[in-house]
Amino acid sequence: MSLTDAADIVGQSVKTLRRRISAGTLPAYRFGPRSIRVRLNDLEASGRRIPSARAGE
Repeated sequence: MSLTDAADIVGQSVKTLRRRISAGTLPAYRFGPRSIRVRLNDLEASGRRIPSARAGE
């Protein structure tokens, strides 16, 4: 999917996604000279789980 669509799904800006791609935390694929795409599975897998306060109880 395009970076614009991916940004809408995760609620982040395209600029943030580009930073994550540059940092290597989000895999991306180039199609042609200007088109960058990400996979939905990669996008979902790149999220971080927030620990629950009750997890230790």
